[in-house]
This record gives sequence, structure tokens and C-alpha cells, in this order.
Amino acid sequence: MKTLFASAAVLAVAGPACAQELTLKPIAEARLRYELVDQDGLMENADALTFRARGGVQATHGSLSATVVGQGTLAIIDDYYDGVNGVAARPIVADPQNVALYIAQVQYKAKAATLTAGRQKIALDDERFVGNVAFRDNAQTFDAVRAEITPAKGLKLDVAYAWSVRTIWGIDGTGARQQAVRGDNVFANLSYVTPIGAVTGFAYLVDQDEAAVQAFRLSSQTYGIRLAGSQALSKAVKFAYQLSYARQSDYHANPNNYSAEYWLADATLDLKGWKLNVGHEVLGADQGAVLTSFQTPLGTNFKFQGWADKFLTTPANGIRDLYVGGGYGWKQLGPLAAVSLGATWHRFDSDRADQHYGDEIDVLISGKLKKTALSIRYAHYDAKVTATDTDKFWLQADWSI
Repeated sequence: MKTLFASAAVLAVAGPACAQELTLKPIAEARLRYELVDQDGLMENADALTFRARGGVQATHGSLSATVVGQGTLAIIDDYYDGVNGVAARPIVADPQNVALYIAQVQYKAKAATLTAGRQKIALDDERFVGNVAFRDNAQTFDAVRAEITPAKGLKLDVAYAWSVRTIWGIDGTGARQQAVRGDNVFANLSYVTPIGAVTGFAYLVDQDEAAVQAFRLSSQTYGIRLAGSQALSKAVKFAYQLSYARQSDYHANPNNYSAEYWLADATLDLKGWKLNVGHEVLGADQGAVLTSFQTPLGTNFKFQGWADKFLTTPANGIRDLYVGGGYGWKQLGPLAAVSLGATWHRFDSDRADQHYGDEIDVLISGKLKKTALSIRYAHYDAKVTATDTDKFWLQADWSI
């Protein structure tokens, strides 16, 4: 409500005399997705056909803007456990039915600074630590104030304070899966563009101040550094790379006393439409107690460690993810544009105690038909000592104006 009042105030400042300078931009998008999950250990599969729609408006007057977007998620076929309703007799598909205020923000945008207040999307770097979780229908937003400042060419300071995290669980969220998690969260990035890539130092203070959410044990402080860049080896060959290191420890009301490290090395070779990717990501462990390994509760975790979602919470002994992938893309293929086919293989091992958790293969076919993005996605997790064998299949269409 604070954000809505602020939005109204921005429009009032424009005033009738400046009405001709006020521009309104409609916002509309929709998603239709079918998800099938076959998981060993559960007698029935999950069948989910969901429809998600968002609509709103952005009003802009000079450097000021106000944006309001509402969203709704409908389960057309609801033979699945959505994480908050019913019992877990079927596999989970984390898309509960929902009606919510998705975005409600005011923003001031100038050449050297962008200031945003209200309910907003925050996606930092590759979203490993702070993200929007856009794959899920309800996504994740933040009630926050944020400042993005560029005092000099190539230098950027990005600082946000969030007092509430609006989760993917929607209006029925409860228990460990709350609708919103309050806390004093601080996200800070300082990046500088160099000839070899952007170097970013970061500090993420995550305050999960809800006793029902793992008894405060997801509160952490993470400090690290990241390099992301690319080099053209020739007119036809491009080499991209990422290197990252971070150290995490307990924070605020977390009753645990732990310290764990994070490492990432990733390289991609792009050759005339072909892409080859290899990487190794480590979310370290301390002494093997639950929730004393490196955790990323605010990250877009679906993007990492396989689409089967077996490691959204890092195991007590940590995880090492060795992955190799490749694919090919076409600018145009019949009526479809930006068509791509790709696959990635993962090997999951523990960071301590020498365990082989399992392996996974992920396959994605995607393309665009005018304003509609289409995709077919498949994931197969082959369990060794962690979780159970699981197959997931998705058909998805996204449309936006």
C-alpha cells in the first residue's frame, strides 16, 4: 500500500498542466505451461497445466515513473502437489494458484543513477545469490529500496535494502513456505569493467526473520568476487568465461555457527551457431550438519544444478557439480526465429564425505513465433545416494506485448 500511495503521488506531481507529457505504457504477458513429473517412490505422477497472466501499466513523466502490475495463476489441470495445498502424494510442481500484486514501484532514472522503491524485481549478476525465479509462475519479488549508481564510466555501485521477500508460494503460503519472508536484507555490488571482463565484489546479507522458515537457519552473510567476460578469438569464434569465489557464514538470528565456501569456473565456446560449455560449481560444506553448507535461498536456483530441482537446498555435505553441455542455434527455421537446441550433463558429488549423489541430463528446444516464445524441456535425474530417479517434461508458451 505504501508503494501505491507513492505511485499516486508521482502522478499527482505531474499535474494536469503537464498531462501532455505523461506517457502510459500497458504491460501484458501470459504463459501456458504443461509439466509432467514421474518420480520414483510416489505412486502417481504429477500432471500440471497452468495459466499465468500479468497485466498493468507504467506511467512515465520525465525521469520519474510508476509501475503497477498484477498477476494471477490458474491450475487448469491440478493433479499435482503445489507445495502448500493438499498432501505430497504426487511430485511437487511449485506453481500454486495465486492472485497477487506483482510489481508496485516508483523509479527515478537519470544518467548516473537509478533509484527504485517498492515491490520490484531484483536480479543480480547470474542470479545465483539474488534473483527473480522467473521460471516459476509466481516468481519472486522484493519490497525494497534500491540505488544503482554509475559515478564513472565502467564503474557501477548497486545497493538494495529489502524488508520483505515475496516468495513463489503465493497467497496460500504457510509454514516453511511463507507468502512473504520479512527481514533486514542488504544486497551490495560494486563492479568495474576491465579489458578482460566485469569484475564484481559483492556482499549479500540475508535475514530470513521467520521462525517457521527453517528456524532462522537460512540467514547468512556472503562476501565474494566475480569475473565475467568474453573475447572474440576470430570473426566466427567467441570465448566467454565466468570465475567466482565467495565465503558464507551464519548471520543475525541463525543459531548455527558455520563457514562454507563457493567456487565457480565456467567457459563457453561459440562457433558459428555451435555452443560448447563446461563448468564446475562447488557449494561447500562445514562439518556436515544440516544447513551448515553454502545456501542460496534467494537465488534463481532452477538455473543451476539441473532442472530436476534435487538440490534447491544444498545437502549437509555440500555439492560439487561438474557439467558439460552443447547446442546449436538457427536465426530462422521455417516460421520460427531464434531456434536453439541444447543439452547438458551433470555429475553431482558431495564436497565432503566422498559421496556420488547422482547424474542428470537436461535437454531444451526453444524458438519464437512472432511475440510468442515456445519451448520443450526435459530433465532426467539418475539417483545414486541422494533423492530418487525423476523424469520431468515441460511444454511452454510465453506471450508478451
